[in-house]
Amino acid sequence: METGNQTSVSEFILLGLSEEAEFQPLLFGIFLFMYLVMFIGNLLIILAIISDSHLHTPMYFFLSNLSFADICFTSTTVPKMLLNIKMQSKVITYEGCLSQMYFYMVFGQLDNFLLTMMAYDRFVAICHPLLYMVIMNSKFCGFLLLVSWLLSILDSLIHDLLILQLSFCEELKIPHFFCELNQVIQLACSNIFLNELVLYFANGLLGVIPLIGIILSYSKIVSSILKISSARGKYKAFSTCGSHLSVVFFFYGTFLGVYFSSAAMQNSRKTAIASVMYTVVTPMLNPFIYSLRNKDIKQALKKLFRAAI
Repeated sequence: METGNQTSVSEFILLGLSEEAEFQPLLFGIFLFMYLVMFIGNLLIILAIISDSHLHTPMYFFLSNLSFADICFTSTTVPKMLLNIKMQSKVITYEGCLSQMYFYMVFGQLDNFLLTMMAYDRFVAICHPLLYMVIMNSKFCGFLLLVSWLLSILDSLIHDLLILQLSFCEELKIPHFFCELNQVIQLACSNIFLNELVLYFANGLLGVIPLIGIILSYSKIVSSILKISSARGKYKAFSTCGSHLSVVFFFYGTFLGVYFSSAAMQNSRKTAIASVMYTVVTPMLNPFIYSLRNKDIKQALKKLFRAAI
């Protein structure tokens, strides 16, 4: 098979979730609805936190950034998918594919770090309540966010630069609705050993370590809650981290489910369908989880609506 230099590659073909023409209007309607719900829901969370001074605390600082990251994370993939369905096109340019991969990885990794920071915030609040404001001061929270951004950008930049070194075959069809890194790598005709090595190393270092941090934080939290004598005290302590725990479950549960199922199924199209869970559904559900289970957010949203009226 002929190979071409990476500079000669002009476009990729995104096969999407289905190639059946009769399903395209249905897919367009479903994904447009989910995207609008996700966008409006997360935007309301951000505006509610900004407008209510009572929510200017570390926990809600991280939550507002999580909502922002969720908006950007989903916006890197769904609008292009909707545009392709509307225009009856499956094409994405080489530059567009690289950009999509870059921003998708930046905001996906940022989501990962923010969930870890929120777990640590709850650990300090429950296990060391008297030192909470000393430890989780504004400078420290800002530092954590800055480091998260830098690591996310660096990780994504390395992957994109390695992609630039690859030569691609003539068959440039991606069985996905966006440019997923591993799918793009598999289209290369040149040696992809370094790309795969960096991919697995980065996933292990920047994926597993934060997850371990979350597990350790919640193991300490559960241990502290069990030591509380009153049932009311236990419920109050658990309620402060229940929403975050639900979001963590959805994010990592769907992501790991897709990861392991893709290894078992070896079916790229089914993997693409399953990935909708963590790329679209989870960011859409996050605002509902926080607003339905959190009295402070409910009150802030009510104030926001009253001010708007």
